[in-house]
Amino acid sequence: MPASLQEVKRRIESTKKTGQITGAMQMVSTAKLSQIQKHAVSYQVYAQKIRSVITHLAKSHLLDSAATGESETSQDGKINTLGMLKQRPVKKTGVVVITSDRGLVGSYNSNVIKQTMSLVNSEERNKDNVVILAIGGTGADFFKKRGYEVGYEYRGVKDIPTFREVRPIVNAIVTMYSNGQYDELYVCYNHFVNTLTSAFRAEKMLPISAENMGSDDFNTPDENGLMADYETEPSQDAILEVVLPQYAESLVYGAILDAKTSEHASSSTAMKSATDNAKDLIASLELQYNRARQSAITTEITEITGAQAALE
Repeated sequence: MPASLQEVKRRIESTKKTGQITGAMQMVSTAKLSQIQKHAVSYQVYAQKIRSVITHLAKSHLLDSAATGESETSQDGKINTLGMLKQRPVKKTGVVVITSDRGLVGSYNSNVIKQTMSLVNSEERNKDNVVILAIGGTGADFFKKRGYEVGYEYRGVKDIPTFREVRPIVNAIVTMYSNGQYDELYVCYNHFVNTLTSAFRAEKMLPISAENMGSDDFNTPDENGLMADYETEPSQDAILEVVLPQYAESLVYGAILDAKTSEHASSSTAMKSATDNAKDLIASLELQYNRARQSAITTEITEITGAQAALE
């Protein structure tokens, strides 16, 4: 067999093996996507409830009054939860960026990093007044190489992240805010829309206020013309000390869960595209191989016929 035919045959065999690998990776990503979507659906119920509670607290002005007061329940060694409500002049901005730890996820990482860079470079922000909090190795490595301050990084988020896994992340984020390492915090991630589409989101997490709760006006009466009012027991601060950490955890966990769902969808789509491309390449190489083989056979027949004619 001519050397060119052997080379084409080797390319066909190697491409088939690559297609088998990408096909297996597609099935794994699809299975993970199916599992995490079940978790996401059930979690949305809890997230909506805790957000509803915070919304009602904002309507009743408990958040505003707590933000101007001092915590009655703060204890030594505990994070000052009510510090999450404190508004202060913005000298430094914290940005939580959620990416994957690996590649082979299509445009997932590049999209969130590109949009995060747009946020970082807006409103007179620069490397001197921005702190990056990276969840995922890709984002951490990207910003480190470009000289940004990476104040916190967390690698190895599970494919199906648990609520317990998020708590130390939230504690680290709130502690840094309480210590004055930044004065406001945004959470940047890819929101899962469907298997083929994701949309970038940048949500303001800290400080917690009525303005960043996703509603235009919390001070207007409801549909029945009533204003929300609460009597708290044992105290206003004691209620907020319990509710605010749950809200922060729900926001971060929801973002990670949403981002992981988008990651698995992007990985599944990318692997499907790679598998389809491998099939197309194999078909093209097989056509090339058959044509070259046919040409070689035709040449051999011509040579044999010519030699026979010469002998006669």
